[in-house]
Amino acid sequence: MSTITRFRGGALAPFDWSSLSWFPLFAPAIRVEDYLEGDRYVVRAELPGIDPAKDVTISYSGGALKLEVERAESRKDRMHSEFHYGSFTRVLSLPSGAKEDTIAATYKDGILEITVQVAEPAPAVKTIPVAVGNGTKG
Repeated sequence: MSTITRFRGGALAPFDWSSLSWFPLFAPAIRVEDYLEGDRYVVRAELPGIDPAKDVTISYSGGALKLEVERAESRKDRMHSEFHYGSFTRVLSLPSGAKEDTIAATYKDGILEITVQVAEPAPAVKTIPVAVGNGTKG
């Protein structure tokens, strides 16, 4: 019969699994959430520890926002770090009807918030009338 012992963190496991970064390369480097709030589309990006004036570039092209972030590593003697440093890019498609001239961004408490006004999208289908002629060339 084996004995199950409670380990660090209260889990029933041989060691603390929560401290391991199993898939750091598969997770997006810039974590975001987005939602519609009335006539505004809101994107919030989690970017702690950056200077938004010099570390962030936001561009718009072809119905998509491109968010580029540079996080420089400070040189300190440390034992362990799970922080991600370097250049990170994230491309987000805007909803149809987004007005590109209303894109605005603010940064507060480690969160970059980008807002865009969204109008009623133009109809996706346009009907083209067919002109009927008499079939003779003039």
